[in-house]
Amino acid sequence: MATRVEKKQPEFGSDVIVDLMKAFDIEYAAFNPGATFRGIHDSIVNYGGNYKPEVIFCCHEEISVALSHGYAKAKGKPMVAIAHNIVGLQHASMAIFNAWCDRVPVMVLGGTGPMNTMRRRPRIDWIHTALVQGTQVRDYVKWDDQPYNLASVPESFIRGYRIATTEPMAPVYINYDADLQEDVIKEVIEIPDLSRYSSPAPMQANPEALRRAAQLLVDAKSPLIIADCLGRNPKTVASLVELAELLAIPVIDKGNRFNFPNMHPLDVTDGARELLQKADVILALDVLDLYGSLTTVSKSTRACEYITSPSVKVIHISMNDMLVRSWAGDCQVLQAVDVPISADTSVAVPELTRLCRQLIGTDGKVRESIEARFNVVKERHGSLRAKWLAEARVKADRKEISTAFLAYELGEVVKKEDWVLVNGSSNGWARRLWDWTKPNQYLGGSGGAGVGYGMSAAIGAALAHLGSGKLCVDIQADGDLLMTSSSLWTAAKHKIPLLIVMHNNQSFYNSEEHGIEIAKFRKRPVENAGIGTHVDDPAVSFAKMAECFGVYGEGSIQRTADLRPALERALKVVKEKKLPALVDVVAEPR
Repeated sequence: MATRVEKKQPEFGSDVIVDLMKAFDIEYAAFNPGATFRGIHDSIVNYGGNYKPEVIFCCHEEISVALSHGYAKAKGKPMVAIAHNIVGLQHASMAIFNAWCDRVPVMVLGGTGPMNTMRRRPRIDWIHTALVQGTQVRDYVKWDDQPYNLASVPESFIRGYRIATTEPMAPVYINYDADLQEDVIKEVIEIPDLSRYSSPAPMQANPEALRRAAQLLVDAKSPLIIADCLGRNPKTVASLVELAELLAIPVIDKGNRFNFPNMHPLDVTDGARELLQKADVILALDVLDLYGSLTTVSKSTRACEYITSPSVKVIHISMNDMLVRSWAGDCQVLQAVDVPISADTSVAVPELTRLCRQLIGTDGKVRESIEARFNVVKERHGSLRAKWLAEARVKADRKEISTAFLAYELGEVVKKEDWVLVNGSSNGWARRLWDWTKPNQYLGGSGGAGVGYGMSAAIGAALAHLGSGKLCVDIQADGDLLMTSSSLWTAAKHKIPLLIVMHNNQSFYNSEEHGIEIAKFRKRPVENAGIGTHVDDPAVSFAKMAECFGVYGEGSIQRTADLRPALERALKVVKEKKLPALVDVVAEPR
Protein backbone atom coordinates (compact mmCIF):
# COMPACT_ATOMS: atom_id res chain seq x y z
CA MET A 1 0.00 0.00 0.00
CA ALA A 2 1.02 3.61 -0.49
CA THR A 3 2.88 5.30 2.36
CA ARG A 4 3.79 8.94 2.82
CA VAL A 5 7.51 9.63 2.97
CA GLU A 6 9.66 12.61 3.81
CA LYS A 7 11.01 14.63 0.91
CA LYS A 8 14.46 13.26 0.01
CA GLN A 9 17.33 14.53 -2.05
CA PRO A 10 17.44 12.70 -5.40
CA GLU A 11 20.49 10.49 -5.88
CA PHE A 12 19.84 8.89 -9.27
CA GLY A 13 18.34 10.09 -12.52
CA SER A 14 15.14 8.11 -12.02
CA ASP A 15 14.60 9.90 -8.68
CA VAL A 16 14.17 13.13 -10.65
CA ILE A 17 11.53 11.49 -12.86
CA VAL A 18 9.61 10.48 -9.73
CA ASP A 19 9.96 14.00 -8.32
CA LEU A 20 8.31 15.28 -11.50
CA MET A 21 5.43 12.84 -11.12
CA LYS A 22 4.96 14.03 -7.55
CA ALA A 23 5.11 17.67 -8.65
CA PHE A 24 2.21 17.00 -11.04
CA ASP A 25 0.29 15.11 -8.32
CA ILE A 26 0.22 11.93 -10.40
CA GLU A 27 -1.44 9.37 -8.17
CA TYR A 28 -0.66 6.08 -9.92
CA ALA A 29 1.78 4.44 -12.32
CA ALA A 30 0.48 1.28 -14.01
CA PHE A 31 2.95 -1.17 -15.45
CA ASN A 32 4.07 -4.71 -16.09
CA PRO A 33 7.63 -4.76 -14.71
CA GLY A 34 10.61 -4.63 -17.05
CA ALA A 35 14.37 -4.24 -16.83
CA THR A 36 14.68 -1.11 -18.97
CA PHE A 37 12.77 0.99 -16.43
CA ARG A 38 14.04 -0.79 -13.32
CA GLY A 39 15.52 2.53 -12.24
CA ILE A 40 12.11 4.25 -12.32
CA HIS A 41 10.53 1.22 -10.63
CA ASP A 42 13.03 1.39 -7.76
CA SER A 43 12.61 5.14 -7.41
CA ILE A 44 8.82 4.85 -7.18
CA VAL A 45 8.82 2.18 -4.47
CA ASN A 46 11.92 3.19 -2.47
CA TYR A 47 12.77 6.84 -3.09
CA GLY A 48 9.11 7.81 -3.51
CA GLY A 49 7.72 5.42 -0.89
CA ASN A 50 5.15 4.03 -3.38
CA TYR A 51 3.05 7.15 -2.80
CA LYS A 52 2.02 9.54 -5.59
CA PRO A 53 2.70 7.69 -7.69
CA GLU A 54 1.66 4.30 -6.34
CA VAL A 55 2.38 1.20 -8.42
CA ILE A 56 -0.61 -0.47 -10.06
CA PHE A 57 0.65 -3.91 -11.03
CA CYS A 58 -0.65 -5.13 -14.40
CA CYS A 59 0.09 -8.35 -16.27
CA HIS A 60 0.19 -6.79 -19.74
CA GLU A 61 1.06 -3.38 -21.15
CA GLU A 62 -2.25 -3.12 -23.00
CA ILE A 63 -3.94 -3.34 -19.60
CA SER A 64 -1.62 -0.66 -18.15
CA VAL A 65 -2.46 1.88 -20.84
CA ALA A 66 -6.20 1.08 -21.01
CA LEU A 67 -6.38 1.38 -17.21
CA SER A 68 -4.75 4.82 -17.49
CA HIS A 69 -7.20 5.65 -20.29
CA GLY A 70 -10.22 4.90 -18.09
CA TYR A 71 -8.69 6.74 -15.13
CA ALA A 72 -8.15 9.91 -17.18
CA LYS A 73 -11.75 9.95 -18.41
CA ALA A 74 -13.09 9.51 -14.88
CA LYS A 75 -10.64 11.79 -13.06
CA GLY A 76 -10.14 14.50 -15.65
CA LYS A 77 -6.35 14.31 -15.42
CA PRO A 78 -3.65 11.84 -16.49
CA MET A 79 -1.97 9.05 -14.63
CA VAL A 80 1.15 7.28 -15.88
CA ALA A 81 1.56 3.99 -17.73
CA ILE A 82 5.08 2.60 -18.21
CA ALA A 83 6.13 0.22 -20.99
CA HIS A 84 9.27 -1.95 -21.14
CA ASN A 85 11.30 -0.90 -24.19
CA ILE A 86 10.25 -1.94 -27.71
CA VAL A 87 8.57 -5.20 -26.68
CA GLY A 88 6.40 -3.58 -24.01
CA LEU A 89 5.63 -0.68 -26.32
CA GLN A 90 4.44 -3.10 -28.98
CA HIS A 91 2.10 -4.71 -26.44
CA ALA A 92 0.90 -1.26 -25.39
CA SER A 93 0.43 0.07 -28.91
CA MET A 94 -3.20 -1.08 -29.32
CA ALA A 95 -4.25 0.66 -26.13
CA ILE A 96 -2.30 3.80 -27.08
CA PHE A 97 -4.15 3.87 -30.39
CA ASN A 98 -7.47 3.52 -28.53
CA ALA A 99 -6.58 6.51 -26.36
CA TRP A 100 -5.55 8.45 -29.48
CA CYS A 101 -8.88 7.78 -31.21
CA ASP A 102 -10.73 8.66 -27.99
CA ARG A 103 -8.72 11.88 -27.50
CA VAL A 104 -7.67 11.02 -23.96
CA PRO A 105 -4.51 12.32 -22.21
CA VAL A 106 -2.40 9.33 -21.17
CA MET A 107 1.23 9.79 -20.09
CA VAL A 108 3.08 6.73 -21.41
CA LEU A 109 6.68 6.44 -20.19
CA GLY A 110 9.24 3.92 -21.37
CA GLY A 111 12.78 2.74 -20.89
CA THR A 112 15.43 1.77 -23.41
CA GLY A 113 19.08 1.12 -23.75
CA PRO A 114 21.57 1.64 -22.62
CA MET A 115 22.00 3.78 -25.74
CA ASN A 116 25.73 3.66 -25.00
CA THR A 117 26.58 0.38 -26.74
CA MET A 118 29.60 -0.12 -24.50
CA ARG A 119 27.27 -0.61 -21.51
CA ARG A 120 24.82 -3.04 -23.07
CA ARG A 121 24.46 -6.63 -21.94
CA PRO A 122 25.00 -9.12 -24.76
CA ARG A 123 21.97 -9.95 -26.90
CA ILE A 124 19.03 -8.82 -24.70
CA ASP A 125 19.94 -5.12 -24.45
CA TRP A 126 20.61 -5.06 -28.20
CA ILE A 127 17.33 -6.56 -29.34
CA HIS A 128 15.42 -4.43 -26.81
CA THR A 129 16.90 -1.13 -27.93
CA ALA A 130 15.67 1.05 -30.78
CA LEU A 131 17.04 4.15 -32.43
CA VAL A 132 14.45 6.68 -31.22
CA GLN A 133 11.93 4.31 -29.73
CA GLY A 134 9.05 6.75 -30.14
CA THR A 135 8.94 6.17 -33.90
CA GLN A 136 7.02 2.98 -33.13
CA VAL A 137 3.97 4.95 -31.91
CA ARG A 138 4.63 8.41 -33.34
CA ASP A 139 1.68 8.26 -35.73
CA TYR A 140 -0.81 7.94 -32.89
CA VAL A 141 0.62 9.97 -30.03
CA LYS A 142 0.43 13.73 -29.87
CA TRP A 143 4.14 14.06 -29.04
CA ASP A 144 7.08 11.85 -28.15
CA ASP A 145 10.52 12.53 -26.75
CA GLN A 146 13.71 10.82 -25.60
CA PRO A 147 15.69 13.25 -23.42
CA TYR A 148 19.39 13.31 -24.23
CA ASN A 149 20.60 13.85 -20.66
CA LEU A 150 19.26 14.31 -17.15
CA ALA A 151 19.25 18.10 -17.43
CA SER A 152 16.71 17.76 -20.26
CA VAL A 153 14.30 15.59 -18.25
CA PRO A 154 12.29 18.30 -16.42
CA GLU A 155 11.53 20.30 -19.56
CA SER A 156 10.64 17.12 -21.46
CA PHE A 157 8.22 15.88 -18.79
CA ILE A 158 6.62 19.29 -18.29
CA ARG A 159 6.18 19.75 -22.03
CA GLY A 160 4.71 16.25 -22.38
CA TYR A 161 2.17 16.83 -19.62
CA ARG A 162 1.21 20.20 -21.07
CA ILE A 163 0.81 18.84 -24.60
CA ALA A 164 -1.24 15.84 -23.44
CA THR A 165 -3.65 18.04 -21.45
CA THR A 166 -4.08 20.80 -24.04
CA GLU A 167 -7.13 20.45 -26.30
CA PRO A 168 -7.43 18.39 -28.36
CA MET A 169 -6.05 16.01 -25.77
CA ALA A 170 -4.24 12.79 -26.67
CA PRO A 171 -1.56 10.42 -25.33
CA VAL A 172 2.15 11.29 -25.30
CA TYR A 173 5.20 9.03 -25.02
CA ILE A 174 8.47 9.83 -23.25
CA ASN A 175 11.34 7.36 -23.30
CA TYR A 176 14.29 7.27 -20.90
CA ASP A 177 17.70 5.73 -21.52
CA ALA A 178 18.59 3.13 -18.87
CA ASP A 179 21.86 4.97 -18.18
CA LEU A 180 20.00 8.23 -17.64
CA GLN A 181 17.78 6.51 -15.07
CA GLU A 182 20.51 4.60 -13.25
CA ASP A 183 23.54 6.89 -13.18
CA VAL A 184 24.33 8.85 -10.03
CA ILE A 185 23.35 12.52 -10.20
CA LYS A 186 26.42 14.73 -10.62
CA GLU A 187 24.66 18.09 -10.73
CA VAL A 188 21.65 19.68 -9.08
CA ILE A 189 18.50 19.30 -11.20
CA GLU A 190 15.92 21.95 -10.42
CA ILE A 191 12.20 21.49 -11.09
CA PRO A 192 10.79 24.89 -12.06
CA ASP A 193 7.60 26.53 -10.80
CA LEU A 194 4.93 24.43 -12.59
CA SER A 195 2.32 27.18 -12.30
CA ARG A 196 4.13 28.98 -15.11
CA TYR A 197 3.88 25.97 -17.42
CA SER A 198 0.19 25.14 -17.20
CA SER A 199 -1.94 24.26 -20.22
CA PRO A 200 -3.21 27.29 -22.18
CA ALA A 201 -6.72 28.65 -21.70
CA PRO A 202 -9.38 27.03 -23.93
CA MET A 203 -9.65 28.41 -27.45
CA GLN A 204 -12.67 30.63 -28.08
CA ALA A 205 -14.50 30.70 -31.41
CA ASN A 206 -14.22 33.35 -34.09
CA PRO A 207 -16.86 36.00 -33.15
CA GLU A 208 -18.16 36.45 -36.70
CA ALA A 209 -18.54 32.69 -37.23
CA LEU A 210 -20.40 32.37 -33.91
CA ARG A 211 -22.80 35.16 -34.93
CA ARG A 212 -23.52 33.37 -38.20
CA ALA A 213 -24.18 30.16 -36.31
CA ALA A 214 -26.49 31.92 -33.85
CA GLN A 215 -28.49 33.53 -36.65
CA LEU A 216 -28.93 30.20 -38.45
CA LEU A 217 -30.14 28.51 -35.25
CA VAL A 218 -32.60 31.26 -34.32
CA ASP A 219 -34.04 31.36 -37.87
CA ALA A 220 -34.28 27.56 -38.18
CA LYS A 221 -37.66 25.82 -38.32
CA SER A 222 -36.30 22.34 -37.53
CA PRO A 223 -32.90 22.69 -35.84
CA LEU A 224 -31.06 19.68 -34.44
CA ILE A 225 -27.99 19.27 -32.21
CA ILE A 226 -25.56 16.33 -32.45
CA ALA A 227 -23.10 16.03 -29.55
CA ASP A 228 -20.30 13.49 -29.27
CA CYS A 229 -17.29 14.33 -27.07
CA LEU A 230 -18.57 17.60 -25.61
CA GLY A 231 -19.02 15.99 -22.19
CA ARG A 232 -15.29 15.41 -21.74
CA ASN A 233 -15.57 18.71 -19.88
CA PRO A 234 -18.46 17.96 -17.48
CA LYS A 235 -19.38 21.65 -17.02
CA THR A 236 -20.23 21.91 -20.70
CA VAL A 237 -23.18 19.53 -20.29
CA ALA A 238 -25.11 22.24 -18.41
CA SER A 239 -24.22 24.75 -21.13
CA LEU A 240 -25.62 22.42 -23.80
CA VAL A 241 -28.83 21.93 -21.80
CA GLU A 242 -29.19 25.72 -21.56
CA LEU A 243 -28.74 26.19 -25.31
CA ALA A 244 -31.11 23.35 -26.18
CA GLU A 245 -33.80 24.70 -23.86
CA LEU A 246 -33.41 28.26 -25.09
CA LEU A 247 -34.33 27.26 -28.66
CA ALA A 248 -36.12 23.94 -27.97
CA ILE A 249 -33.58 22.09 -30.09
CA PRO A 250 -33.71 18.27 -29.92
CA VAL A 251 -30.35 16.68 -29.08
CA ILE A 252 -28.76 13.47 -30.35
CA ASP A 253 -26.07 12.20 -27.96
CA LYS A 254 -23.58 10.09 -29.95
CA GLY A 255 -22.26 8.67 -26.70
CA ASN A 256 -18.48 9.02 -26.80
CA ARG A 257 -19.04 10.85 -23.50
CA PHE A 258 -22.05 11.77 -21.38
CA ASN A 259 -23.25 14.80 -23.35
CA PHE A 260 -26.93 15.25 -22.51
CA PRO A 261 -29.29 13.88 -19.82
CA ASN A 262 -31.45 11.08 -21.21
CA MET A 263 -34.38 12.13 -19.02
CA HIS A 264 -34.52 15.57 -20.61
CA PRO A 265 -37.56 16.06 -22.90
CA LEU A 266 -35.27 17.27 -25.70
CA ASP A 267 -33.19 14.08 -25.75
CA VAL A 268 -33.84 12.26 -29.07
CA THR A 269 -30.78 10.01 -29.17
CA ASP A 270 -32.62 6.89 -30.34
CA GLY A 271 -34.84 6.77 -33.41
CA ALA A 272 -33.85 10.22 -34.68
CA ARG A 273 -33.92 9.39 -38.41
CA GLU A 274 -37.08 11.45 -39.00
CA LEU A 275 -35.57 14.45 -37.24
CA LEU A 276 -32.39 14.16 -39.30
CA GLN A 277 -34.47 14.08 -42.48
CA LYS A 278 -36.46 17.19 -41.50
CA ALA A 279 -33.57 19.21 -40.05
CA ASP A 280 -32.83 22.51 -41.79
CA VAL A 281 -29.94 23.45 -39.47
CA ILE A 282 -27.68 20.99 -37.64
CA LEU A 283 -25.31 22.09 -34.89
CA ALA A 284 -22.58 19.47 -34.41
CA LEU A 285 -20.53 19.69 -31.23
CA ASP A 286 -17.24 17.79 -30.97
CA VAL A 287 -18.44 15.10 -33.37
CA LEU A 288 -15.59 12.78 -34.32
CA ASP A 289 -17.38 11.32 -37.36
CA LEU A 290 -19.72 13.97 -38.70
CA TYR A 291 -20.29 12.22 -42.05
CA GLY A 292 -21.25 9.01 -40.26
CA SER A 293 -23.71 10.97 -38.13
CA LEU A 294 -25.54 12.31 -41.19
CA THR A 295 -25.61 9.15 -43.27
CA THR A 296 -26.74 5.54 -43.19
CA VAL A 297 -24.65 2.61 -44.38
CA SER A 298 -25.68 -0.71 -45.90
CA LYS A 299 -24.33 -3.61 -43.85
CA SER A 300 -24.18 -5.73 -46.99
CA THR A 301 -22.60 -3.41 -49.57
CA ARG A 302 -20.93 -0.77 -47.33
CA ALA A 303 -22.63 1.88 -49.49
CA CYS A 304 -23.49 5.13 -47.68
CA GLU A 305 -26.27 7.60 -48.37
CA TYR A 306 -27.30 10.81 -46.65
CA ILE A 307 -30.29 10.84 -44.33
CA THR A 308 -30.26 14.63 -44.23
CA SER A 309 -31.67 16.98 -46.85
CA PRO A 310 -29.21 18.40 -49.43
CA SER A 311 -30.28 21.89 -48.32
CA VAL A 312 -29.47 21.39 -44.63
CA LYS A 313 -27.06 23.93 -43.13
CA VAL A 314 -24.36 22.40 -40.96
CA ILE A 315 -22.44 24.12 -38.15
CA HIS A 316 -19.59 22.25 -36.51
CA ILE A 317 -17.70 23.40 -33.42
CA SER A 318 -14.72 21.19 -32.64
CA MET A 319 -10.94 20.97 -32.39
CA ASN A 320 -10.74 18.04 -34.82
CA ASP A 321 -8.62 19.84 -37.39
CA MET A 322 -5.94 20.47 -34.77
CA LEU A 323 -5.03 16.80 -34.47
CA VAL A 324 -4.74 14.94 -37.78
CA ARG A 325 -2.29 12.25 -38.83
CA SER A 326 -1.99 10.54 -42.20
CA TRP A 327 -1.14 7.05 -40.91
CA ALA A 328 -4.71 6.13 -39.88
CA GLY A 329 -8.00 7.47 -41.19
CA ASP A 330 -9.43 8.49 -37.83
CA CYS A 331 -9.87 11.95 -39.38
CA GLN A 332 -12.94 10.43 -41.13
CA VAL A 333 -14.67 11.64 -44.32
CA LEU A 334 -14.19 15.33 -45.15
CA GLN A 335 -17.78 16.45 -44.58
CA ALA A 336 -19.04 19.68 -46.10
CA VAL A 337 -19.81 22.23 -43.37
CA ASP A 338 -21.41 25.65 -43.83
CA VAL A 339 -20.03 27.18 -40.64
CA PRO A 340 -16.85 25.38 -39.52
CA ILE A 341 -15.59 26.67 -36.17
CA SER A 342 -12.37 25.62 -34.47
CA ALA A 343 -12.92 26.15 -30.78
CA ASP A 344 -13.23 24.46 -27.41
CA THR A 345 -16.94 23.81 -26.87
CA SER A 346 -16.56 24.56 -23.15
CA VAL A 347 -16.23 28.26 -23.98
CA ALA A 348 -17.91 28.37 -27.41
CA VAL A 349 -21.30 26.93 -26.38
CA PRO A 350 -21.97 29.47 -23.58
CA GLU A 351 -21.10 32.32 -25.96
CA LEU A 352 -23.29 30.88 -28.71
CA THR A 353 -26.15 30.67 -26.20
CA ARG A 354 -25.66 34.33 -25.26
CA LEU A 355 -25.77 35.40 -28.90
CA CYS A 356 -28.92 33.35 -29.57
CA ARG A 357 -30.65 34.85 -26.53
CA GLN A 358 -29.69 38.30 -27.75
CA LEU A 359 -31.13 37.63 -31.22
CA ILE A 360 -34.41 36.27 -29.82
CA GLY A 361 -34.88 39.31 -27.63
CA THR A 362 -38.57 39.87 -26.96
CA ASP A 363 -39.81 38.56 -30.31
CA GLY A 364 -43.11 36.93 -29.41
CA LYS A 365 -43.48 34.95 -32.65
CA VAL A 366 -40.07 33.34 -32.22
CA ARG A 367 -40.89 32.39 -28.63
CA GLU A 368 -44.23 30.87 -29.68
CA SER A 369 -42.49 28.80 -32.33
CA ILE A 370 -39.90 27.60 -29.81
CA GLU A 371 -42.59 26.59 -27.31
CA ALA A 372 -44.56 24.67 -29.93
CA ARG A 373 -41.41 22.79 -31.00
CA PHE A 374 -40.60 21.93 -27.38
CA ASN A 375 -44.04 20.40 -26.81
CA VAL A 376 -43.78 18.21 -29.91
CA VAL A 377 -40.32 16.89 -28.98
CA LYS A 378 -41.34 16.38 -25.35
CA GLU A 379 -44.31 14.20 -26.36
CA ARG A 380 -42.09 12.14 -28.68
CA HIS A 381 -39.50 11.67 -25.92
CA GLY A 382 -42.08 10.54 -23.38
CA SER A 383 -43.64 8.04 -25.78
CA LEU A 384 -40.29 6.46 -26.60
CA ARG A 385 -39.29 6.12 -22.93
CA ALA A 386 -42.61 4.41 -22.14
CA LYS A 387 -42.23 2.09 -25.15
CA TRP A 388 -38.72 1.01 -24.14
CA LEU A 389 -39.73 0.37 -20.54
CA ALA A 390 -42.68 -1.75 -21.65
CA GLU A 391 -40.48 -3.73 -24.02
CA ALA A 392 -37.92 -4.50 -21.30
CA ARG A 393 -40.61 -5.56 -18.82
CA VAL A 394 -42.38 -7.80 -21.33
CA LYS A 395 -39.14 -9.70 -21.84
CA ALA A 396 -39.10 -10.55 -18.13
CA ASP A 397 -41.64 -13.31 -18.91
CA ARG A 398 -39.17 -15.12 -21.13
CA LYS A 399 -36.99 -17.86 -19.72
CA GLU A 400 -33.85 -16.59 -21.49
CA ILE A 401 -32.34 -13.25 -20.54
CA SER A 402 -32.73 -10.52 -23.15
CA THR A 403 -30.29 -7.65 -23.52
CA ALA A 404 -33.06 -5.20 -22.59
CA PHE A 405 -33.99 -7.17 -19.47
CA LEU A 406 -30.35 -7.39 -18.39
CA ALA A 407 -30.13 -3.59 -18.48
CA TYR A 408 -33.51 -3.21 -16.76
CA GLU A 409 -32.73 -5.53 -13.85
CA LEU A 410 -29.27 -4.07 -13.33
CA GLY A 411 -30.78 -0.59 -13.35
CA GLU A 412 -33.30 -1.60 -10.71
CA VAL A 413 -30.54 -3.03 -8.51
CA VAL A 414 -28.29 0.06 -8.66
CA LYS A 415 -30.81 2.89 -9.02
CA LYS A 416 -30.59 3.92 -5.36
CA GLU A 417 -26.80 4.03 -5.51
CA ASP A 418 -24.59 6.91 -6.63
CA TRP A 419 -23.57 4.93 -9.69
CA VAL A 420 -21.18 5.53 -12.59
CA LEU A 421 -21.38 3.35 -15.69
CA VAL A 422 -17.68 3.10 -16.45
CA ASN A 423 -17.97 0.80 -19.47
CA GLY A 424 -20.61 -0.83 -21.65
CA SER A 425 -24.29 -0.06 -22.08
CA SER A 426 -26.03 -3.38 -22.87
CA ASN A 427 -26.27 -2.32 -26.50
CA GLY A 428 -27.75 1.06 -25.57
CA TRP A 429 -30.46 -0.29 -23.27
CA ALA A 430 -28.88 1.22 -20.14
CA ARG A 431 -29.30 4.68 -21.66
CA ARG A 432 -32.88 3.95 -22.68
CA LEU A 433 -33.94 2.62 -19.28
CA TRP A 434 -31.77 4.20 -16.58
CA ASP A 435 -31.89 7.82 -15.44
CA TRP A 436 -28.72 9.48 -16.75
CA THR A 437 -28.77 12.85 -15.04
CA LYS A 438 -25.21 13.76 -14.00
CA PRO A 439 -22.19 14.56 -16.18
CA ASN A 440 -19.67 11.70 -16.18
CA GLN A 441 -22.29 9.14 -15.10
CA TYR A 442 -21.30 7.35 -18.31
CA LEU A 443 -17.72 7.48 -19.59
CA GLY A 444 -18.23 6.30 -23.18
CA GLY A 445 -16.39 3.59 -25.08
CA SER A 446 -12.84 3.17 -26.27
CA GLY A 447 -13.13 5.53 -29.22
CA GLY A 448 -14.06 2.62 -31.45
CA ALA A 449 -10.55 1.49 -32.30
CA GLY A 450 -10.57 -2.08 -31.00
CA VAL A 451 -11.45 -4.66 -28.36
CA GLY A 452 -9.54 -5.39 -25.16
CA TYR A 453 -10.30 -2.00 -23.63
CA GLY A 454 -13.35 -2.49 -21.43
CA MET A 455 -12.28 -4.28 -18.25
CA SER A 456 -8.95 -2.48 -17.91
CA ALA A 457 -10.52 0.95 -18.48
CA ALA A 458 -13.30 0.12 -16.01
CA ILE A 459 -10.69 -0.72 -13.39
CA GLY A 460 -8.91 2.56 -14.10
CA ALA A 461 -12.15 4.52 -13.72
CA ALA A 462 -12.96 2.70 -10.48
CA LEU A 463 -9.45 3.53 -9.27
CA ALA A 464 -10.14 7.20 -10.00
CA HIS A 465 -13.32 7.01 -7.90
CA LEU A 466 -11.69 5.11 -5.04
CA GLY A 467 -13.01 6.44 -1.73
CA SER A 468 -15.62 8.66 -3.39
CA GLY A 469 -18.63 6.56 -2.39
CA LYS A 470 -19.63 6.07 -6.03
CA LEU A 471 -20.60 2.64 -7.29
CA CYS A 472 -18.68 1.86 -10.47
CA VAL A 473 -20.48 -0.51 -12.84
CA ASP A 474 -19.01 -2.30 -15.86
CA ILE A 475 -21.35 -4.02 -18.33
CA GLN A 476 -18.61 -6.17 -19.77
CA ALA A 477 -18.55 -7.78 -23.21
CA ASP A 478 -17.28 -11.35 -23.19
CA GLY A 479 -15.03 -11.21 -26.25
CA ASP A 480 -13.48 -7.97 -25.03
CA LEU A 481 -12.57 -9.50 -21.64
CA LEU A 482 -11.03 -12.58 -23.24
CA MET A 483 -8.40 -10.29 -24.77
CA THR A 484 -7.20 -8.96 -21.40
CA SER A 485 -8.59 -11.35 -18.79
CA SER A 486 -5.63 -10.95 -16.43
CA SER A 487 -6.86 -7.42 -15.72
CA LEU A 488 -9.13 -9.13 -13.18
CA TRP A 489 -6.04 -9.97 -11.13
CA THR A 490 -5.10 -6.28 -11.02
CA ALA A 491 -8.58 -5.43 -9.67
CA ALA A 492 -8.21 -8.10 -6.99
CA LYS A 493 -4.60 -7.24 -6.17
CA HIS A 494 -5.37 -3.57 -5.53
CA LYS A 495 -8.81 -4.21 -3.95
CA ILE A 496 -10.66 -1.98 -6.39
CA PRO A 497 -14.45 -2.02 -5.80
CA LEU A 498 -16.18 -2.64 -9.15
CA LEU A 499 -19.46 -4.33 -10.08
CA ILE A 500 -18.75 -6.33 -13.24
CA VAL A 501 -21.78 -7.69 -15.09
CA MET A 502 -20.91 -9.90 -18.04
CA HIS A 503 -23.03 -9.39 -21.14
CA ASN A 504 -22.04 -12.85 -22.27
CA ASN A 505 -23.54 -13.59 -25.68
CA GLN A 506 -21.00 -16.40 -26.19
CA SER A 507 -19.85 -14.85 -29.45
CA PHE A 508 -17.66 -12.25 -31.03
CA TYR A 509 -21.03 -10.98 -32.15
CA ASN A 510 -19.94 -7.96 -34.16
CA SER A 511 -18.10 -10.33 -36.49
CA GLU A 512 -20.99 -12.77 -36.43
CA GLU A 513 -23.35 -9.98 -37.54
CA HIS A 514 -21.03 -9.21 -40.44
CA GLY A 515 -21.00 -12.90 -41.32
CA ILE A 516 -24.80 -13.03 -41.30
CA GLU A 517 -25.12 -9.94 -43.50
CA ILE A 518 -22.57 -11.08 -46.08
CA ALA A 519 -24.12 -14.57 -46.19
CA LYS A 520 -27.58 -13.07 -46.80
CA PHE A 521 -26.22 -10.83 -49.54
CA ARG A 522 -24.47 -13.76 -51.23
CA LYS A 523 -27.45 -16.09 -50.65
CA ARG A 524 -25.42 -18.50 -48.55
CA PRO A 525 -26.29 -20.32 -45.28
CA VAL A 526 -26.43 -17.77 -42.44
CA GLU A 527 -26.10 -20.51 -39.83
CA ASN A 528 -22.43 -20.83 -40.74
CA ALA A 529 -21.77 -17.29 -39.45
CA GLY A 530 -21.15 -18.82 -36.04
CA ILE A 531 -18.09 -20.73 -37.27
CA GLY A 532 -15.05 -18.86 -36.04
CA THR A 533 -17.14 -16.38 -34.02
CA HIS A 534 -19.03 -18.40 -31.36
CA VAL A 535 -17.26 -18.74 -28.02
CA ASP A 536 -18.76 -22.06 -26.98
CA ASP A 537 -18.03 -25.78 -27.03
CA PRO A 538 -16.47 -25.31 -24.56
CA ALA A 539 -18.24 -22.29 -23.11
CA VAL A 540 -16.06 -19.98 -21.03
CA SER A 541 -16.86 -19.88 -17.31
CA PHE A 542 -16.24 -16.24 -16.49
CA ALA A 543 -17.21 -16.80 -12.86
CA LYS A 544 -14.47 -19.41 -12.46
CA MET A 545 -12.09 -17.16 -14.37
CA ALA A 546 -12.84 -14.35 -11.93
CA GLU A 547 -12.34 -16.65 -8.94
CA CYS A 548 -8.99 -17.91 -10.18
CA PHE A 549 -7.79 -14.29 -10.33
CA GLY A 550 -9.10 -13.59 -6.80
CA VAL A 551 -12.35 -11.82 -7.77
CA TYR A 552 -15.78 -12.84 -6.43
CA GLY A 553 -17.56 -14.64 -9.28
CA GLU A 554 -21.07 -15.97 -9.78
CA GLY A 555 -22.77 -17.61 -12.74
CA SER A 556 -23.40 -18.35 -15.38
CA ILE A 557 -26.87 -16.86 -14.89
CA GLN A 558 -29.18 -18.00 -17.69
CA ARG A 559 -32.73 -17.56 -16.36
CA THR A 560 -34.54 -14.26 -15.81
CA ALA A 561 -35.67 -15.32 -12.33
CA ASP A 562 -32.08 -15.82 -11.17
CA LEU A 563 -30.70 -12.52 -12.42
CA ARG A 564 -31.68 -9.98 -9.77
CA PRO A 565 -30.69 -12.08 -6.72
CA ALA A 566 -27.25 -12.70 -8.26
CA LEU A 567 -26.77 -8.99 -8.98
CA GLU A 568 -27.80 -8.10 -5.43
CA ARG A 569 -25.32 -10.56 -3.94
CA ALA A 570 -22.50 -9.14 -6.05
CA LEU A 571 -23.49 -5.58 -5.17
CA LYS A 572 -23.25 -6.51 -1.49
CA VAL A 573 -19.65 -7.70 -1.99
CA VAL A 574 -18.71 -4.43 -3.72
CA LYS A 575 -20.39 -2.20 -1.13
CA GLU A 576 -19.61 -4.04 2.09
CA LYS A 577 -16.24 -5.62 1.35
CA LYS A 578 -15.05 -2.87 -1.04
CA LEU A 579 -13.90 -5.51 -3.51
CA PRO A 580 -14.57 -6.32 -7.17
CA ALA A 581 -17.35 -8.79 -8.00
CA LEU A 582 -18.36 -10.39 -11.30
CA VAL A 583 -21.70 -11.87 -12.38
CA ASP A 584 -21.60 -13.90 -15.58
CA VAL A 585 -24.92 -13.38 -17.41
CA VAL A 586 -25.62 -15.35 -20.57
CA ALA A 587 -27.84 -13.02 -22.60
CA GLU A 588 -29.00 -12.66 -26.18
CA PRO A 589 -26.70 -10.66 -28.47
CA ARG A 590 -29.18 -7.83 -29.13
